[in-house]
Amino acid sequence: MFQLKSNYKPDGDQPAAIDALMRGLEAGKMNQTLLGVTGSGKTFTVANIIEKWGKPTLVIAHNKTLAAQLAAEYREFFPDHAVHYFVSYYDYYQPEAYVPVTDTYIEKEAMVNEDIERLRHAATQALLTRNDVIIVASVSCIYGLGSPIEYEKVNLKLSLGQAYTRAALTRRLVAMHFSRTPGDLSPGTFRPLGDKVEIMPANERLIYRVALSAGAVSKIEIIDPITREIRREDNGVFIFPARHYVTPQDVIEAALADIEEELAARLKELDAEGKILEHERLKRRTRQDITMIREFGFCNGIENYSRHFDRRKPGEPPYTLLDYFPHHADGTPDFLTIIDESHVTLPQIGGMYAGDRSRKLTLTEHGFRLPSCVDNRPLTFDEYLARVGPMIFTSATPSNFEREHGGEPIPMIIRPTGLVDPEIAVRPIVATGEYAGQVKDFITECEIVTKRGARSLVTVLTKKMAEDLSQFLVEKGIRARYIHSDIKTIERIEILTEFRRGTFDVLVGVNLLREGLDLPEVELVGILDADKEGFLRSETSLIQTIGRAARNVAGRVILYADNSTGSMERAIGETNRRLAIQLAYNEKHGITPKTIQKRIHDIVGDITKARQRAVKELADMDTAAYGGDTKKLIKEKKRQMHDAADKLDFETAALLRDEIRTLESAK
Repeated sequence: MFQLKSNYKPDGDQPAAIDALMRGLEAGKMNQTLLGVTGSGKTFTVANIIEKWGKPTLVIAHNKTLAAQLAAEYREFFPDHAVHYFVSYYDYYQPEAYVPVTDTYIEKEAMVNEDIERLRHAATQALLTRNDVIIVASVSCIYGLGSPIEYEKVNLKLSLGQAYTRAALTRRLVAMHFSRTPGDLSPGTFRPLGDKVEIMPANERLIYRVALSAGAVSKIEIIDPITREIRREDNGVFIFPARHYVTPQDVIEAALADIEEELAARLKELDAEGKILEHERLKRRTRQDITMIREFGFCNGIENYSRHFDRRKPGEPPYTLLDYFPHHADGTPDFLTIIDESHVTLPQIGGMYAGDRSRKLTLTEHGFRLPSCVDNRPLTFDEYLARVGPMIFTSATPSNFEREHGGEPIPMIIRPTGLVDPEIAVRPIVATGEYAGQVKDFITECEIVTKRGARSLVTVLTKKMAEDLSQFLVEKGIRARYIHSDIKTIERIEILTEFRRGTFDVLVGVNLLREGLDLPEVELVGILDADKEGFLRSETSLIQTIGRAARNVAGRVILYADNSTGSMERAIGETNRRLAIQLAYNEKHGITPKTIQKRIHDIVGDITKARQRAVKELADMDTAAYGGDTKKLIKEKKRQMHDAADKLDFETAALLRDEIRTLESAK
């Protein structure tokens, strides 16, 4: 079902690892651990497993940036198959909360990224329509998503000759949560244009133009949204809902009745406890929400009532992305799960539920929400384990869970490229003798690296330190940028891509520069304040950060420390152990190490290129059609506008008017 395409064949420890993992899967092992050092080809090894096992696959990464990189790599390995990216669609998210100590209520704030929302829809639709699917996701895959049964049930199939009027089609689209717009289309919107309806699905940036004649579908055209070029004509198309949460009207009425019943019961409890303020607060807010839902089908914070709309019992887990994957007839999962950088990802999966529940119980106690809000939640760790099939944990530093449940780790120490672990130096933080102090010393070292055309990474302990150090480096004439968790998802990916391309030379970060990031151009890694014991300077963190320099033949690492900690000693010892194994392998096989050569790509690169290409195609099209005569083009647009107005098709006329204004301003 999957066909892996690569110029490489398994080498080094990879063949033995692939064989061992496949034997485990065939023997019915539910958990296995792949201990692969940085640069040993864990992703390529897993790609071979996916090809051989032939099942839909979920890859879970611990942050959006790493997930984007993995999705790009798997797309390269499987260009003929459906590889999708599924992460939280929020660029910014401040959850609703209440702080009793200071009597502070914090309103929910969120900023949805349209491109990521489209990619999420593409992922779920692929799972419901084909078998050769790989989804690379963050831990958002364990959060509530909406019923896959209802989502699939409400899809719209349009085919030539199918009986449909314009009014009936627009009503159906509205019922599927599409928004009507008189302007430019965006994913999840539509616009009627005379006897045609143009629809942009939620999962892609294409326009489906459906022509209606004599009460039936007469033509279906797929159109480029920018150039308006007709790419092809189809006999039929499938359109899925514009939202993952799809609720029939009868279910909405039943849900509202349940909410009213729960409200009445909760108000009695608050009365019995003498909580007058909480009683009035909850009554006013919930009644307002019910009115909004009944009138408009939506209210702010509607997700807090999800248990009622999903018709779930109290405590019953929500639907998640895992429910969209295929299952056997007996309900057991029929897909493979890969936990990338498992020593970080597994604790994330396990820790989401408790924090979410604590925050919502506080809201409930003080009358901001009904008790059912706690059921709008991520899965517990046990619920997650019950919803996945066989798992493969991949990490250079497996934790206790992987060792206890994944059996003896399958080692991948040998790098097929012959690259060895980087040289490590330890230098003082404070200026002493020949050393100028950690920041000045790093500047001296990174300038040497930059002159050779390579790149440098430096990790610090806080976001503020990352921002300040980046600014300081720029003031010293060094092209530097910073990256941390406050940077928006798409922007993080773009920063890393620009870094690899050499747009700037030094990248400053905190925790995002550790696990999994594949940056072969990096020759120097500086770890400031390496002796500050804690999460960011633990043995695991240090090994992972040191690994960022292991993809370059000239890679080296400087630990800035005034004291030698146990974590530092263990990290240096493990690095030297792996170094000895690789050197022995290289000598035995006559291998000369070479820096990894990897194509620079990112998850949004195709979107950007498509837009740039479309702009050029539009200019070429106008030149060809009108010989570059803008006046002639404007005259034709005005004729079309007046014709549309004569037919009382004012939406089309308004669109043409806007196009005319754009053309006139560009003259």
